[in-house]
Amino acid sequence: MELSRNLLNLLSFYCEYDHIANIIFICMVGIVGIILVWSRGGKHRGNRTGLPLGSMGWPFIGETLEFISCGYSSRPESFMDKRRKLYGKVFKSHLLGSPTIVSTDPEVSRVVLQNDGRIFVPSYPKSLNELMGKSSILMLSGNLQKKLHGLIGGFLKSPQLKEQITVDIEKYILSSMTNWKNDQLVYIQDETKNIAFHVLLKALMSLSHGNDMEYLKQEFRKFISGLVSLPVKLPGTRLYNSLQAKTRMVKMVQRIIEEKRASYATCTYPSPPKDVLDVLLQETNDLAEQYFPIDVICDNMIDLMIPGEDSVPMLMTLAVKFLTDCPLALQQLREENMKLKKAKEQEKEKLTWSDYTSLPFTQNVITETLRMGNIITGVMRKALHDVEIKGHFIPKGWCVFTYFRSIHLDKDFYECPYKFNPWRWQEKDPIGSNFIPFGGGQRLCPGIDMARLEASIFLHQLVTQYSWEAEDDSIVSFPTVQMKKRMPIRIKKIITSQF
Repeated sequence: MELSRNLLNLLSFYCEYDHIANIIFICMVGIVGIILVWSRGGKHRGNRTGLPLGSMGWPFIGETLEFISCGYSSRPESFMDKRRKLYGKVFKSHLLGSPTIVSTDPEVSRVVLQNDGRIFVPSYPKSLNELMGKSSILMLSGNLQKKLHGLIGGFLKSPQLKEQITVDIEKYILSSMTNWKNDQLVYIQDETKNIAFHVLLKALMSLSHGNDMEYLKQEFRKFISGLVSLPVKLPGTRLYNSLQAKTRMVKMVQRIIEEKRASYATCTYPSPPKDVLDVLLQETNDLAEQYFPIDVICDNMIDLMIPGEDSVPMLMTLAVKFLTDCPLALQQLREENMKLKKAKEQEKEKLTWSDYTSLPFTQNVITETLRMGNIITGVMRKALHDVEIKGHFIPKGWCVFTYFRSIHLDKDFYECPYKFNPWRWQEKDPIGSNFIPFGGGQRLCPGIDMARLEASIFLHQLVTQYSWEAEDDSIVSFPTVQMKKRMPIRIKKIITSQF
């Protein structure tokens, strides 16, 4: 019965219509019925010398059902915790259709991340592979990936962008907050998603408010809904609809590129470049030809929109959630930001990138939010050949799942790991193998600094202008981290003289 319930939960999530879920459910039960006449996969099935201990679970489905079932619970890491106690911090399993080595060991995870492209390559579910395409920065390996990652990362950290993007972020946040009224119920998750998407499209393609922005936002929501879905492209399925949305988005990006090229024909390339699109279009090879094909640029413009829908908004939303639950931290954060605001007002100066990111307690709050929130729970890589790390053998073709959440909630590294404690970072350096919220190696998120800046500005404007009371809400961790009720808070305008 437990297996049947798990199957139904999994299939209902993947399918858009109940009757499709029921049909597939019946088929799957039939398959499982046949499988049950076999002996259940033993703990050492497929064991080879040096392989980590673990269980491969049921034939074909492995341990996927329990993994997903735990993912929907309030403690998604319970799947890993159970096996860590039995087998250690590195163990074998069979997840999402692949034999897998799971690493909750920071040293092993670091080696995997740092050897991307040489020993390991990205590994994702089929639906995500289909949607992203082979030219996506998420899928690319080797020199092309390094080139693309380096150019994007370099621009996002450039002085000219820092100055302009700080102004843009402030503008979008203040524009959003202008509509807030006393005692109004504000859904923080909705507000931050709207803000982050606008900020990101401005940095990527210099798009501002208007029809193009709204069209891309609507189509992107359709596109991203298929990232976790059954790999079936029949009309009406989630994957099919997502692919259609991407096709429409690509056409719009192509039109924007054509307009940029037309403007280049009448004048020189903007120097410095205004956005990521400028950077990629201007890059040439040794023959003075455009380095990146248009399809590569279009695919990556769309893929780079994902942080604006997911990771950055959730960083801001979770910070509000954790601060609400920790009044002492909220008080100290507000005092620090009020002090900066008053100093700048007296000097009649605008706040800069360095002003926002130099506030020590604010940065500690953001760091602790990243540790506890685990917006990116982990990454999957595939071994190109047999490899051994810290005595753990990883066979060629197996996946390696570096699970960051277990590392960030490990009591060996963090005292009282489930307690929101920004003060722990006063004496702890976030730069280290035990803290990897943005991945690592050559695929380290190129927008780290911009994400911290955006969160810093949002928190500054929120706590210096408003107090609030939050309604009950909880964090959902699967398939992506979200607030169940979108984080509703009832706001009240602050009278500055009170502080």
